[in-house]
Amino acid sequence: MDRLTLGQIAEVVGGQLADPDAGVGAVGPDVVIDSRKVTPGALFVAFAGDHVDGHDFIGKAHELGAGGALCQRVPTDLPAAAAARCVVVEDPTIALGRLARRIIDDHPDVAVIGVTGSQGKTSTKDLLAQVLGQAGPTVAPEGSFNNEIGVPLTATRVDAGTRHLVSEMGARGRHHIEYLCSLTPPRIGIVLNVGQAHVGEFGSREAIAAAKGELVEQLPSDGWAVLNGTDRRVVEMAARTRARVALFSGAGRPDTPADLLVWADDVSADDLDRHSFTLQLEHLDGATDRAPVTLRLVGRHHVANAAAAAAAAVCIGVPLATVADSLSAATPLSRWRMEVSERPDGVVVVNDAYNANPDSMLAACDTLARMTRRRRTARPQVRSWAILGQMFELGEASAEEHEAIGRAVGSLQIDHLISMGADARRMVEAARAAGCENATVAADIAAAVELVRPAPGDIVLVKASRAMGLEKVAEALVAQGSEASGEVQ
Repeated sequence: MDRLTLGQIAEVVGGQLADPDAGVGAVGPDVVIDSRKVTPGALFVAFAGDHVDGHDFIGKAHELGAGGALCQRVPTDLPAAAAARCVVVEDPTIALGRLARRIIDDHPDVAVIGVTGSQGKTSTKDLLAQVLGQAGPTVAPEGSFNNEIGVPLTATRVDAGTRHLVSEMGARGRHHIEYLCSLTPPRIGIVLNVGQAHVGEFGSREAIAAAKGELVEQLPSDGWAVLNGTDRRVVEMAARTRARVALFSGAGRPDTPADLLVWADDVSADDLDRHSFTLQLEHLDGATDRAPVTLRLVGRHHVANAAAAAAAAVCIGVPLATVADSLSAATPLSRWRMEVSERPDGVVVVNDAYNANPDSMLAACDTLARMTRRRRTARPQVRSWAILGQMFELGEASAEEHEAIGRAVGSLQIDHLISMGADARRMVEAARAAGCENATVAADIAAAVELVRPAPGDIVLVKASRAMGLEKVAEALVAQGSEASGEVQ
């Protein structure tokens, strides 16, 4: 953010400055919620969490050069100099949101792009940030900062030089996205899909669609709703917006008319499932354009993500040729999302352990099967391994969804399945019944690592919901290959 005084911050957030005489002190440009990331002049926002209370670190933040703190209370043992620079608020989350909105209002020329969907938000956000970065300074979240803290925290990085803000928006209920849009009002809204993620909390896909569609309801009439032209529930959101509509597709031209169509054609892939395609564009007046794209990201699902990012960039005014070149140069920015490592012995480890839901799990397993088939054209002995953990937040559908993934593992002819979590047994039994004979349950991470015995050239997929921590399995497998070759990490 552009630097503000503590007095100005207190006024914006509706807080009380502990020492009015400290109000003239300048704060910024950084806003942080982790005292270890404090930079000179930064505003430290203290949250009282379930396990860690940020108020205990206000003193440390001051020692590291913080210009002030946003907090619910001033700790009694805080040094006087640090206490004087505290802005006390009733709710730091609401205060941070107010600060973010003030920053966005102060920079009306910044194009805000909201991204939501049941899966693919972070990958699409990363692609779009790299495309827009070629057209001007762009701010985007690090990782999956997509809630009532992450969205405004990202927005505080906007300053006078910023041209674009990509705002990833998640939802765990109705009106969540509506609230996030009130903090960073979007001109462009991307809805990727309506899947099974969080169905346990929402109750149905229809309820998920109702929540995701809040994004397009908040768009201005001169904005753009960028919608997945292959997802019926998303296409129907066109009726909920006053904005112009762009439809995208990773699998051919959308059937529904719109102000803009963007799609992938002539899709092909290499042996690591990295896809090439022709990016096609068609305006309502009949004008067309096309450009070749070769993605560096792994997985067929990234074709649709790339088409979504392309549509949004075109809506902002980026030429299609520039979009295509940027997509071809784009690399994974967020950890543990189809992160591919090839060991010296040729074993490929695909670390997709950041998160999981039924749709993304199925997509990852399909990618594993595709990679294996292509590798076998040159190395027939190659085997596939799926280390799959629990998918959380599925409610009463949990057992059924884990069984469905087990059946998919069998039907995709994946050679080995190692499953972990409360529904692991159900997944394994379903996989065996569908033809995967080498399916077993692992009690914990150490047991899973012990059970994986890949031969040179094999491909190993690791995926689960975030709380499972299965990235440790992937990292252990990669380290085993380096140790065997004598490499030093």
